Amino acid sequence: MAMAPTVKVVLGSIAFAIFWVLAVFPAVPFLPIGRTAGSLLGAMLMVLFRVITPDQAYAAIDLQILGLLFGTMVVSVYLERADMFKYLGKLLAWKSKGAKDLLCRICLISAISSALFTNDTSCVVLTEFVLKIARQQNLPPQPFLLALASSANIGSSATPIGNPQNLVIAVQSKISFGGFLFGILPAMFVGVVVNALILLCMYWKLLSVQKDEEDASGEVVGEDDVVSHRFSPATLSHLTSLNSQELLNSTSESAVVQSSPNVNGHTNHVESTLRNRVNLAEGNNIQGSSDHIEGLSDRGYFSESEIRKESSRNSDASKEVVNSVSTHSKRVSSVNAVEFDGFLKTTEENFGFSKKWKRVVWKTGVYLVTLGMLVSLLMGLNMSWTAITAALALVVLDFKDARPCLEKVSYSLLIFFCGMFITVDGFNKTGIPSTLWEFMEPYAKIDHIGGMAVLAAVIIVLSNVASNVPTVLLLGARVAASAAMLSPASEKKAWLILAWVSTVAGNLSLLGSAANLIVCEQARRAQYYGYNLSFWSHLKFGFPSTLIVTAIGLFLVRG
Repeated sequence: MAMAPTVKVVLGSIAFAIFWVLAVFPAVPFLPIGRTAGSLLGAMLMVLFRVITPDQAYAAIDLQILGLLFGTMVVSVYLERADMFKYLGKLLAWKSKGAKDLLCRICLISAISSALFTNDTSCVVLTEFVLKIARQQNLPPQPFLLALASSANIGSSATPIGNPQNLVIAVQSKISFGGFLFGILPAMFVGVVVNALILLCMYWKLLSVQKDEEDASGEVVGEDDVVSHRFSPATLSHLTSLNSQELLNSTSESAVVQSSPNVNGHTNHVESTLRNRVNLAEGNNIQGSSDHIEGLSDRGYFSESEIRKESSRNSDASKEVVNSVSTHSKRVSSVNAVEFDGFLKTTEENFGFSKKWKRVVWKTGVYLVTLGMLVSLLMGLNMSWTAITAALALVVLDFKDARPCLEKVSYSLLIFFCGMFITVDGFNKTGIPSTLWEFMEPYAKIDHIGGMAVLAAVIIVLSNVASNVPTVLLLGARVAASAAMLSPASEKKAWLILAWVSTVAGNLSLLGSAANLIVCEQARRAQYYGYNLSFWSHLKFGFPSTLIVTAIGLFLVRG
Protein backbone atom coordinates (compact mmCIF):
# COMPACT_ATOMS: atom_id res chain seq x y z
CA MET A 1 0.00 0.00 0.00
CA ALA A 2 1.39 3.38 -1.01
CA MET A 3 1.76 6.22 1.44
CA ALA A 4 -1.22 8.57 1.74
CA PRO A 5 -0.89 12.34 1.14
CA THR A 6 1.41 14.09 3.59
CA VAL A 7 -1.37 15.96 5.40
CA LYS A 8 -3.29 12.73 5.92
CA VAL A 9 -0.16 10.95 7.16
CA VAL A 10 0.66 13.70 9.67
CA LEU A 11 -2.87 14.07 11.02
CA GLY A 12 -3.38 10.31 11.18
CA SER A 13 -0.10 9.92 13.06
CA ILE A 14 -1.12 12.62 15.55
CA ALA A 15 -4.47 10.91 16.22
CA PHE A 16 -2.78 7.52 16.65
CA ALA A 17 -0.09 9.00 18.92
CA ILE A 18 -2.75 10.52 21.20
CA PHE A 19 -4.53 7.14 21.33
CA TRP A 20 -1.26 5.32 22.08
CA VAL A 21 -0.21 7.67 24.89
CA LEU A 22 -3.58 7.46 26.61
CA ALA A 23 -3.77 3.68 26.14
CA VAL A 24 -0.33 3.06 27.64
CA PHE A 25 -0.40 5.89 30.21
CA PRO A 26 -4.09 6.50 30.97
CA ALA A 27 -3.44 9.07 33.72
CA VAL A 28 -1.04 11.48 32.00
CA PRO A 29 -1.08 14.87 33.79
CA PHE A 30 -2.03 16.95 30.75
CA LEU A 31 -5.04 14.73 29.81
CA PRO A 32 -6.01 12.22 32.55
CA ILE A 33 -9.13 10.89 30.83
CA GLY A 34 -8.28 7.16 30.82
CA ARG A 35 -7.95 4.45 28.17
CA THR A 36 -11.59 4.22 27.12
CA ALA A 37 -12.03 7.95 26.53
CA GLY A 38 -8.58 8.00 24.89
CA SER A 39 -9.62 5.39 22.33
CA LEU A 40 -12.81 7.32 21.54
CA LEU A 41 -10.79 10.53 21.21
CA GLY A 42 -8.42 8.88 18.77
CA ALA A 43 -11.35 7.53 16.73
CA MET A 44 -13.04 10.94 16.67
CA LEU A 45 -9.84 12.66 15.53
CA MET A 46 -9.43 10.15 12.70
CA VAL A 47 -12.87 11.18 11.41
CA LEU A 48 -12.45 14.91 12.08
CA PHE A 49 -9.06 14.95 10.33
CA ARG A 50 -10.70 13.13 7.40
CA VAL A 51 -8.25 10.27 7.57
CA ILE A 52 -11.30 8.00 7.26
CA THR A 53 -14.95 8.72 6.52
CA PRO A 54 -17.75 8.16 9.08
CA ASP A 55 -18.98 5.15 7.09
CA GLN A 56 -15.49 3.64 7.09
CA ALA A 57 -15.27 4.25 10.84
CA TYR A 58 -18.48 2.32 11.50
CA ALA A 59 -17.38 -0.45 9.14
CA ALA A 60 -14.08 -0.78 11.05
CA ILE A 61 -15.89 -1.93 14.20
CA ASP A 62 -15.86 -5.74 14.28
CA LEU A 63 -19.16 -6.85 15.80
CA GLN A 64 -18.10 -10.51 15.90
CA ILE A 65 -15.25 -9.73 18.26
CA LEU A 66 -17.44 -7.54 20.45
CA GLY A 67 -20.13 -10.25 20.60
CA LEU A 68 -17.61 -12.93 21.52
CA LEU A 69 -16.04 -10.70 24.16
CA PHE A 70 -19.44 -9.82 25.66
CA GLY A 71 -20.60 -13.45 25.74
CA THR A 72 -17.46 -14.73 27.46
CA MET A 73 -17.62 -11.96 30.07
CA VAL A 74 -21.25 -12.81 30.93
CA VAL A 75 -20.40 -16.53 31.20
CA SER A 76 -17.48 -15.68 33.49
CA VAL A 77 -19.78 -13.64 35.75
CA TYR A 78 -22.19 -16.56 36.18
CA LEU A 79 -19.33 -19.01 36.73
CA GLU A 80 -18.06 -16.76 39.49
CA ARG A 81 -21.55 -16.75 41.05
CA ALA A 82 -21.56 -20.55 40.81
CA ASP A 83 -18.37 -20.66 42.94
CA MET A 84 -16.13 -21.96 40.14
CA PHE A 85 -13.26 -19.69 41.18
CA LYS A 86 -13.85 -20.52 44.83
CA TYR A 87 -13.19 -24.18 44.01
CA LEU A 88 -10.07 -23.19 42.07
CA GLY A 89 -8.89 -21.30 45.14
CA LYS A 90 -9.46 -24.39 47.26
CA LEU A 91 -7.24 -26.40 44.91
CA LEU A 92 -4.39 -24.01 45.66
CA ALA A 93 -4.45 -24.77 49.39
CA TRP A 94 -5.61 -28.42 49.32
CA LYS A 95 -2.93 -30.67 50.87
CA SER A 96 -0.16 -28.28 49.92
CA LYS A 97 3.34 -29.71 50.49
CA GLY A 98 5.27 -26.48 50.79
CA ALA A 99 6.20 -23.35 48.91
CA LYS A 100 7.54 -25.04 45.77
CA ASP A 101 4.46 -27.23 45.46
CA LEU A 102 2.25 -24.16 45.89
CA LEU A 103 4.10 -22.28 43.16
CA CYS A 104 3.68 -25.15 40.70
CA ARG A 105 -0.03 -25.37 41.51
CA ILE A 106 -0.47 -21.66 40.92
CA CYS A 107 1.23 -21.95 37.52
CA LEU A 108 -0.97 -24.86 36.44
CA ILE A 109 -4.32 -23.58 37.76
CA SER A 110 -3.69 -20.06 36.50
CA ALA A 111 -2.85 -21.33 33.01
CA ILE A 112 -5.90 -23.61 32.73
CA SER A 113 -8.37 -21.07 34.11
CA SER A 114 -7.00 -18.35 31.82
CA ALA A 115 -7.42 -20.53 28.76
CA LEU A 116 -11.09 -21.05 29.61
CA PHE A 117 -12.12 -17.80 31.34
CA THR A 118 -9.62 -15.17 30.01
CA ASN A 119 -6.41 -14.15 31.75
CA ASP A 120 -7.78 -10.89 33.18
CA THR A 121 -10.69 -12.65 34.92
CA SER A 122 -8.41 -15.30 36.40
CA CYS A 123 -6.00 -12.69 37.76
CA VAL A 124 -8.81 -10.57 39.24
CA VAL A 125 -10.21 -13.54 41.17
CA LEU A 126 -7.12 -15.60 42.02
CA THR A 127 -4.80 -12.79 43.19
CA GLU A 128 -6.58 -12.49 46.53
CA PHE A 129 -6.42 -16.25 47.05
CA VAL A 130 -2.69 -16.27 46.34
CA LEU A 131 -2.01 -13.39 48.72
CA LYS A 132 -4.01 -14.96 51.53
CA ILE A 133 -2.45 -18.40 51.12
CA ALA A 134 1.04 -16.88 51.12
CA ARG A 135 0.11 -14.99 54.26
CA GLN A 136 -1.36 -18.08 55.91
CA GLN A 137 1.78 -20.14 55.29
CA ASN A 138 4.18 -17.26 56.11
CA LEU A 139 5.61 -17.21 52.58
CA PRO A 140 6.95 -14.27 50.54
CA PRO A 141 4.27 -13.37 47.97
CA GLN A 142 6.53 -12.11 45.18
CA PRO A 143 7.29 -15.41 43.38
CA PHE A 144 3.64 -16.49 43.64
CA LEU A 145 2.34 -13.23 42.18
CA LEU A 146 4.80 -13.51 39.30
CA ALA A 147 3.75 -17.13 38.78
CA LEU A 148 0.08 -16.12 38.66
CA ALA A 149 0.48 -13.27 36.16
CA SER A 150 3.01 -14.93 33.85
CA SER A 151 1.22 -18.31 33.77
CA ALA A 152 -2.09 -16.55 33.11
CA ASN A 153 -0.59 -14.89 30.04
CA ILE A 154 0.99 -18.10 28.76
CA GLY A 155 -2.13 -20.19 29.41
CA SER A 156 -4.43 -17.70 27.69
CA SER A 157 -2.56 -18.19 24.41
CA ALA A 158 -4.08 -21.67 23.91
CA THR A 159 -7.67 -20.69 23.08
CA PRO A 160 -9.44 -17.93 21.12
CA ILE A 161 -11.32 -16.92 24.28
CA GLY A 162 -8.18 -16.69 26.43
CA ASN A 163 -7.43 -13.02 25.72
CA PRO A 164 -8.58 -10.15 23.46
CA GLN A 165 -5.81 -10.45 20.84
CA ASN A 166 -6.67 -14.12 20.32
CA LEU A 167 -10.29 -13.12 19.75
CA VAL A 168 -9.13 -10.79 16.97
CA ILE A 169 -6.90 -13.45 15.43
CA ALA A 170 -9.58 -16.17 15.57
CA VAL A 171 -12.15 -13.95 13.86
CA GLN A 172 -9.83 -12.55 11.20
CA SER A 173 -8.10 -15.83 10.40
CA LYS A 174 -11.28 -17.98 10.60
CA ILE A 175 -9.29 -20.68 12.39
CA SER A 176 -11.62 -23.03 14.28
CA PHE A 177 -11.55 -23.29 18.06
CA GLY A 178 -10.15 -26.82 17.86
CA GLY A 179 -7.51 -25.85 15.30
CA PHE A 180 -6.44 -22.96 17.48
CA LEU A 181 -6.33 -25.10 20.63
CA PHE A 182 -4.38 -28.05 19.24
CA GLY A 183 -2.03 -25.76 17.32
CA ILE A 184 -0.81 -23.89 20.42
CA LEU A 185 -1.53 -26.36 23.25
CA PRO A 186 1.87 -28.14 23.12
CA ALA A 187 3.69 -24.79 23.20
CA MET A 188 1.47 -23.57 26.03
CA PHE A 189 2.02 -26.67 28.16
CA VAL A 190 5.82 -26.65 27.75
CA GLY A 191 5.86 -22.88 28.22
CA VAL A 192 4.08 -23.12 31.58
CA VAL A 193 6.51 -25.82 32.76
CA VAL A 194 9.58 -23.84 31.66
CA ASN A 195 8.19 -20.67 33.23
CA ALA A 196 7.69 -22.50 36.53
CA LEU A 197 11.24 -23.89 36.39
CA ILE A 198 12.64 -20.39 35.82
CA LEU A 199 10.72 -19.12 38.84
CA LEU A 200 11.95 -22.04 40.97
CA CYS A 201 15.55 -21.40 39.95
CA MET A 202 15.35 -17.67 40.63
CA TYR A 203 13.61 -18.01 44.00
CA TRP A 204 14.83 -21.40 45.20
CA LYS A 205 16.51 -20.06 48.33
CA LEU A 206 13.62 -17.75 49.15
CA LEU A 207 11.14 -20.61 48.81
CA SER A 208 13.31 -22.96 50.88
CA VAL A 209 13.34 -20.71 53.96
CA GLN A 210 9.96 -20.50 55.70
CA LYS A 211 9.42 -17.59 58.08
CA ASP A 212 8.62 -18.11 61.73
CA GLU A 213 5.09 -17.28 62.84
CA GLU A 214 6.25 -14.45 65.07
CA ASP A 215 7.98 -12.79 62.08
CA ALA A 216 4.65 -12.37 60.32
CA SER A 217 2.96 -9.00 60.76
CA GLY A 218 -0.57 -9.64 61.94
CA GLU A 219 -2.58 -12.75 62.48
CA VAL A 220 -2.54 -15.74 60.21
CA VAL A 221 -5.53 -15.82 57.92
CA GLY A 222 -8.05 -18.55 58.68
CA GLU A 223 -9.04 -21.23 56.22
CA ASP A 224 -12.48 -19.72 55.75
CA ASP A 225 -10.90 -16.45 54.62
CA VAL A 226 -8.66 -18.21 52.15
CA VAL A 227 -11.47 -19.90 50.27
CA SER A 228 -13.94 -17.03 50.37
CA HIS A 229 -14.09 -14.32 47.76
CA ARG A 230 -16.74 -12.00 46.44
CA PHE A 231 -16.69 -10.36 43.07
CA SER A 232 -17.86 -6.81 43.84
CA PRO A 233 -19.87 -5.09 41.13
CA ALA A 234 -19.35 -1.40 40.59
CA THR A 235 -22.93 -0.26 41.07
CA LEU A 236 -24.70 -2.98 43.04
CA SER A 237 -25.25 -1.87 46.63
CA HIS A 238 -24.37 -4.28 49.42
CA LEU A 239 -27.11 -2.78 51.54
CA THR A 240 -29.67 -3.63 48.91
CA SER A 241 -28.77 -7.29 49.09
CA LEU A 242 -28.90 -7.23 52.88
CA ASN A 243 -32.33 -5.60 52.91
CA SER A 244 -33.59 -8.13 50.41
CA GLN A 245 -32.39 -10.98 52.63
CA GLU A 246 -34.04 -9.48 55.70
CA LEU A 247 -37.28 -9.08 53.75
CA LEU A 248 -37.07 -12.72 52.69
CA ASN A 249 -36.54 -13.87 56.28
CA SER A 250 -39.42 -11.81 57.63
CA THR A 251 -41.69 -13.07 54.87
CA SER A 252 -40.81 -16.69 55.60
CA GLU A 253 -41.42 -16.23 59.33
CA SER A 254 -44.80 -14.63 58.64
CA ALA A 255 -45.70 -17.52 56.38
CA VAL A 256 -44.75 -20.02 59.09
CA VAL A 257 -46.90 -18.28 61.69
CA GLN A 258 -49.86 -18.11 59.36
CA SER A 259 -49.45 -21.73 58.35
CA SER A 260 -49.85 -22.98 61.98
CA PRO A 261 -53.46 -22.13 62.99
CA ASN A 262 -53.76 -25.17 65.24
CA VAL A 263 -50.99 -23.99 67.52
CA ASN A 264 -52.23 -20.42 67.79
CA GLY A 265 -55.84 -21.54 68.05
CA HIS A 266 -55.10 -23.96 70.84
CA THR A 267 -53.17 -21.34 72.81
CA ASN A 268 -55.89 -18.72 72.47
CA HIS A 269 -58.59 -21.25 73.48
CA VAL A 270 -56.71 -22.27 76.65
CA GLU A 271 -56.06 -18.67 77.67
CA SER A 272 -59.71 -17.70 77.09
CA THR A 273 -61.04 -20.69 79.09
CA LEU A 274 -58.75 -20.06 82.04
CA ARG A 275 -59.58 -16.37 82.07
CA ASN A 276 -63.33 -17.13 82.25
CA ARG A 277 -62.80 -19.65 85.04
CA VAL A 278 -60.81 -17.17 87.10
CA ASN A 279 -63.44 -14.46 86.71
CA LEU A 280 -66.24 -16.93 87.52
CA ALA A 281 -64.48 -18.23 90.63
CA GLU A 282 -63.74 -14.76 91.90
CA GLY A 283 -67.32 -13.59 91.37
CA ASN A 284 -68.97 -16.68 92.93
CA ASN A 285 -66.71 -16.77 95.96
CA ILE A 286 -66.93 -13.11 96.74
CA GLN A 287 -70.65 -12.80 96.06
CA GLY A 288 -71.53 -15.99 97.97
CA SER A 289 -69.41 -15.15 100.93
CA SER A 290 -70.84 -11.65 101.17
CA ASP A 291 -74.44 -12.84 101.08
CA HIS A 292 -73.79 -15.55 103.67
CA ILE A 293 -72.00 -13.22 106.09
CA GLU A 294 -74.64 -10.52 105.80
CA GLY A 295 -77.40 -13.03 106.55
CA LEU A 296 -75.67 -14.36 109.68
CA SER A 297 -74.92 -10.87 110.87
CA ASP A 298 -78.54 -9.82 110.58
CA ARG A 299 -79.61 -12.79 112.71
CA GLY A 300 -77.11 -11.85 115.44
CA TYR A 301 -75.04 -15.04 115.30
CA PHE A 302 -71.63 -13.34 114.89
CA SER A 303 -69.97 -10.27 116.27
CA GLU A 304 -68.38 -7.68 114.08
CA SER A 305 -64.82 -9.00 114.70
CA GLU A 306 -65.84 -12.55 113.79
CA ILE A 307 -67.42 -11.26 110.60
CA ARG A 308 -64.11 -9.58 109.65
CA LYS A 309 -62.20 -12.87 110.25
CA GLU A 310 -64.65 -14.79 108.08
CA SER A 311 -64.32 -12.25 105.29
CA SER A 312 -60.52 -12.51 105.46
CA ARG A 313 -60.64 -16.31 105.22
CA ASN A 314 -62.91 -16.13 102.16
CA SER A 315 -60.60 -13.59 100.51
CA ASP A 316 -57.56 -15.84 101.07
CA ALA A 317 -59.43 -18.80 99.60
CA SER A 318 -60.33 -16.86 96.49
CA LYS A 319 -56.68 -15.79 96.06
CA GLU A 320 -55.56 -19.43 96.24
CA VAL A 321 -58.04 -20.33 93.50
CA VAL A 322 -56.78 -17.49 91.32
CA ASN A 323 -53.12 -18.42 91.90
CA SER A 324 -53.69 -22.08 91.10
CA VAL A 325 -55.53 -21.22 87.90
CA SER A 326 -52.80 -18.71 86.91
CA THR A 327 -50.06 -21.30 87.52
CA HIS A 328 -51.88 -23.82 85.35
CA SER A 329 -52.26 -21.20 82.62
CA LYS A 330 -48.52 -20.47 82.64
CA ARG A 331 -47.69 -24.17 82.40
CA VAL A 332 -49.99 -24.62 79.41
CA SER A 333 -48.60 -21.50 77.71
CA SER A 334 -45.02 -22.69 78.28
CA VAL A 335 -45.78 -26.11 76.76
CA ASN A 336 -47.41 -24.51 73.73
CA ALA A 337 -44.50 -22.07 73.30
CA VAL A 338 -42.03 -24.98 73.23
CA GLU A 339 -44.19 -26.81 70.70
CA PHE A 340 -44.43 -23.70 68.52
CA ASP A 341 -40.64 -23.07 68.65
CA GLY A 342 -40.01 -26.67 67.60
CA PHE A 343 -42.49 -26.37 64.76
CA LEU A 344 -40.89 -23.12 63.58
CA LYS A 345 -37.39 -24.58 63.76
CA THR A 346 -38.39 -27.65 61.76
CA THR A 347 -40.03 -25.47 59.12
CA GLU A 348 -36.91 -23.28 58.82
CA GLU A 349 -34.68 -26.36 58.47
CA ASN A 350 -36.90 -27.72 55.70
CA PHE A 351 -36.86 -24.32 53.97
CA GLY A 352 -33.03 -24.14 54.16
CA PHE A 353 -32.67 -27.70 52.88
CA SER A 354 -34.89 -26.93 49.90
CA LYS A 355 -32.98 -23.72 49.16
CA LYS A 356 -29.66 -25.59 49.32
CA TRP A 357 -30.75 -28.16 46.76
CA LYS A 358 -32.12 -25.48 44.46
CA ARG A 359 -28.69 -23.83 44.45
CA VAL A 360 -26.96 -27.16 43.76
CA VAL A 361 -29.24 -27.74 40.78
CA TRP A 362 -28.63 -24.19 39.53
CA LYS A 363 -24.86 -24.48 39.83
CA THR A 364 -24.95 -27.80 37.97
CA GLY A 365 -26.93 -26.11 35.20
CA VAL A 366 -24.34 -23.31 34.94
CA TYR A 367 -21.51 -25.82 34.60
CA LEU A 368 -23.40 -27.84 31.99
CA VAL A 369 -24.17 -24.75 29.89
CA THR A 370 -20.51 -23.70 30.02
CA LEU A 371 -19.41 -27.21 29.06
CA GLY A 372 -21.91 -27.16 26.20
CA MET A 373 -20.43 -23.86 25.01
CA LEU A 374 -16.91 -25.31 24.97
CA VAL A 375 -18.09 -28.43 23.12
CA SER A 376 -19.90 -26.27 20.56
CA LEU A 377 -16.76 -24.21 20.02
CA LEU A 378 -14.72 -27.38 19.50
CA MET A 379 -17.30 -28.55 16.96
CA GLY A 380 -16.58 -25.45 14.88
CA LEU A 381 -19.79 -23.48 15.45
CA ASN A 382 -19.72 -19.70 15.13
CA MET A 383 -17.76 -18.55 18.19
CA SER A 384 -19.49 -15.21 18.65
CA TRP A 385 -23.06 -16.54 18.52
CA THR A 386 -22.12 -19.59 20.59
CA ALA A 387 -20.83 -17.38 23.41
CA ILE A 388 -23.88 -15.09 23.24
CA THR A 389 -26.23 -18.10 23.24
CA ALA A 390 -24.53 -19.56 26.31
CA ALA A 391 -24.73 -16.18 28.07
CA LEU A 392 -28.47 -15.84 27.39
CA ALA A 393 -29.07 -19.45 28.42
CA LEU A 394 -27.48 -18.67 31.80
CA VAL A 395 -29.63 -15.54 32.14
CA VAL A 396 -32.80 -17.58 31.55
CA LEU A 397 -31.60 -20.39 33.82
CA ASP A 398 -31.07 -17.91 36.65
CA PHE A 399 -34.76 -16.95 36.39
CA LYS A 400 -34.38 -13.52 37.98
CA ASP A 401 -33.54 -9.97 37.03
CA ALA A 402 -30.23 -10.14 35.13
CA ARG A 403 -29.30 -6.51 35.71
CA PRO A 404 -26.90 -7.13 38.66
CA CYS A 405 -24.97 -9.72 36.63
CA LEU A 406 -24.97 -7.66 33.44
CA GLU A 407 -23.65 -4.67 35.39
CA LYS A 408 -20.49 -6.65 36.08
CA VAL A 409 -19.69 -6.78 32.36
CA SER A 410 -16.89 -4.36 31.47
CA TYR A 411 -18.73 -2.16 28.98
CA SER A 412 -15.83 0.29 29.11
CA LEU A 413 -13.67 -2.45 27.57
CA LEU A 414 -16.18 -2.95 24.75
CA ILE A 415 -16.20 0.81 24.07
CA PHE A 416 -12.40 0.84 24.18
CA PHE A 417 -12.35 -1.83 21.48
CA CYS A 418 -14.72 0.19 19.29
CA GLY A 419 -12.50 3.25 19.47
CA MET A 420 -9.36 1.17 18.95
CA PHE A 421 -10.78 -0.50 15.82
CA ILE A 422 -11.49 2.89 14.26
CA THR A 423 -8.14 4.41 15.31
CA VAL A 424 -6.03 1.49 14.07
CA ASP A 425 -7.97 1.33 10.80
CA GLY A 426 -7.31 5.03 10.26
CA PHE A 427 -3.61 4.59 11.00
CA ASN A 428 -3.47 1.70 8.52
CA LYS A 429 -4.91 3.99 5.83
CA THR A 430 -1.97 6.40 6.25
CA GLY A 431 0.27 3.71 4.73
CA ILE A 432 2.87 3.84 7.51
CA PRO A 433 2.39 0.25 8.80
CA SER A 434 2.49 -1.18 5.25
CA THR A 435 5.69 0.71 4.43
CA LEU A 436 7.40 -0.51 7.60
CA TRP A 437 6.29 -4.10 6.97
CA GLU A 438 7.57 -4.01 3.38
CA PHE A 439 10.96 -3.12 4.79
CA MET A 440 10.90 -5.96 7.35
CA GLU A 441 9.13 -8.66 5.32
CA PRO A 442 12.19 -10.09 3.50
CA TYR A 443 13.82 -10.77 6.88
CA ALA A 444 10.71 -12.16 8.62
CA LYS A 445 9.86 -15.28 6.59
CA ILE A 446 8.63 -18.13 8.77
CA ASP A 447 10.13 -20.86 6.57
CA HIS A 448 13.49 -20.61 8.35
CA ILE A 449 14.70 -20.05 11.91
CA GLY A 450 16.19 -16.62 11.30
CA GLY A 451 12.96 -15.31 9.79
CA MET A 452 10.88 -16.57 12.73
CA ALA A 453 13.34 -14.95 15.15
CA VAL A 454 13.07 -11.57 13.38
CA LEU A 455 9.27 -11.80 13.25
CA ALA A 456 9.13 -12.73 16.94
CA ALA A 457 11.40 -9.81 17.85
CA VAL A 458 9.21 -7.34 15.92
CA ILE A 459 6.05 -8.67 17.59
CA ILE A 460 7.61 -8.55 21.08
CA VAL A 461 8.79 -4.96 20.67
CA LEU A 462 5.50 -3.71 19.22
CA SER A 463 3.45 -5.60 21.82
CA ASN A 464 5.31 -3.85 24.64
CA VAL A 465 5.35 -0.46 22.92
CA ALA A 466 1.92 -0.30 21.28
CA SER A 467 0.19 -3.09 23.29
CA ASN A 468 -0.64 -6.53 21.92
CA VAL A 469 -4.14 -5.94 20.51
CA PRO A 470 -3.12 -2.96 18.30
CA THR A 471 -0.06 -4.96 17.24
CA VAL A 472 -2.28 -7.82 16.08
CA LEU A 473 -4.56 -5.40 14.24
CA LEU A 474 -1.59 -3.73 12.54
CA LEU A 475 0.43 -6.83 11.62
CA GLY A 476 -2.10 -9.67 11.39
CA ALA A 477 -3.26 -9.38 7.79
CA ARG A 478 0.24 -8.51 6.51
CA VAL A 479 1.98 -11.41 8.26
CA ALA A 480 -0.70 -13.84 7.06
CA ALA A 481 -0.53 -12.57 3.47
CA SER A 482 3.25 -12.93 3.43
CA ALA A 483 3.04 -16.49 4.78
CA ALA A 484 0.21 -17.43 2.37
CA MET A 485 2.65 -17.06 -0.53
CA LEU A 486 4.55 -20.01 0.94
CA SER A 487 1.62 -22.39 1.60
CA PRO A 488 -1.84 -22.47 3.23
CA ALA A 489 -0.36 -24.29 6.22
CA SER A 490 2.19 -21.52 6.59
CA GLU A 491 -0.58 -18.93 6.70
CA LYS A 492 -2.28 -20.72 9.60
CA LYS A 493 1.06 -21.14 11.36
CA ALA A 494 1.78 -17.43 10.92
CA TRP A 495 -1.50 -16.53 12.64
CA LEU A 496 -0.74 -18.94 15.51
CA ILE A 497 2.81 -17.60 15.88
CA LEU A 498 1.36 -14.10 16.07
CA ALA A 499 -1.05 -15.25 18.79
CA TRP A 500 1.70 -17.06 20.73
CA VAL A 501 4.35 -14.34 20.62
CA SER A 502 2.03 -11.37 21.17
CA THR A 503 0.59 -13.09 24.26
CA VAL A 504 3.86 -14.29 25.81
CA ALA A 505 5.36 -10.86 25.10
CA GLY A 506 3.10 -9.52 27.83
CA ASN A 507 5.39 -11.16 30.41
CA LEU A 508 8.37 -9.00 29.44
CA SER A 509 7.50 -5.99 31.59
CA LEU A 510 4.89 -4.93 34.09
CA LEU A 511 3.21 -2.74 31.44
CA GLY A 512 3.16 -5.47 28.80
CA SER A 513 -0.15 -7.01 29.81
CA ALA A 514 -3.34 -5.98 31.58
CA ALA A 515 -3.07 -9.17 33.66
CA ASN A 516 0.25 -7.94 35.09
CA LEU A 517 -1.27 -4.60 36.04
CA ILE A 518 -4.26 -6.31 37.66
CA VAL A 519 -2.02 -8.45 39.88
CA CYS A 520 0.15 -5.44 40.73
CA GLU A 521 -2.85 -3.29 41.64
CA GLN A 522 -4.42 -6.05 43.75
CA ALA A 523 -1.14 -6.51 45.64
CA ARG A 524 -0.79 -2.75 46.14
CA ARG A 525 -4.26 -2.50 47.69
CA ALA A 526 -3.52 -5.39 50.08
CA GLN A 527 -1.12 -3.24 52.11
CA TYR A 528 -1.30 -5.49 55.14
CA TYR A 529 0.83 -7.99 53.21
CA GLY A 530 3.63 -5.43 53.04
CA TYR A 531 4.50 -5.97 49.38
CA ASN A 532 4.15 -4.13 46.09
CA LEU A 533 5.02 -5.77 42.76
CA SER A 534 7.55 -3.35 41.25
CA PHE A 535 8.50 -2.71 37.62
CA TRP A 536 12.12 -3.80 38.05
CA SER A 537 11.37 -6.96 40.01
CA HIS A 538 9.02 -7.99 37.21
CA LEU A 539 11.53 -7.11 34.48
CA LYS A 540 14.26 -9.09 36.21
CA PHE A 541 12.16 -12.22 35.82
CA GLY A 542 10.11 -11.27 32.74
CA PHE A 543 12.96 -10.56 30.34
CA PRO A 544 14.66 -14.01 30.45
CA SER A 545 11.34 -15.83 30.82
CA THR A 546 9.80 -14.13 27.78
CA LEU A 547 12.79 -14.81 25.53
CA ILE A 548 13.18 -18.47 26.57
CA VAL A 549 9.47 -19.37 26.55
CA THR A 550 8.88 -17.58 23.23
CA ALA A 551 11.81 -19.32 21.57
CA ILE A 552 10.73 -22.77 22.74
CA GLY A 553 7.16 -22.16 21.65
CA LEU A 554 8.18 -21.17 18.11
CA PHE A 555 9.34 -24.74 17.50
CA LEU A 556 6.19 -26.27 19.01
CA VAL A 557 3.47 -24.17 17.37
CA ARG A 558 1.88 -26.29 14.64
CA GLY A 559 0.19 -24.96 11.52
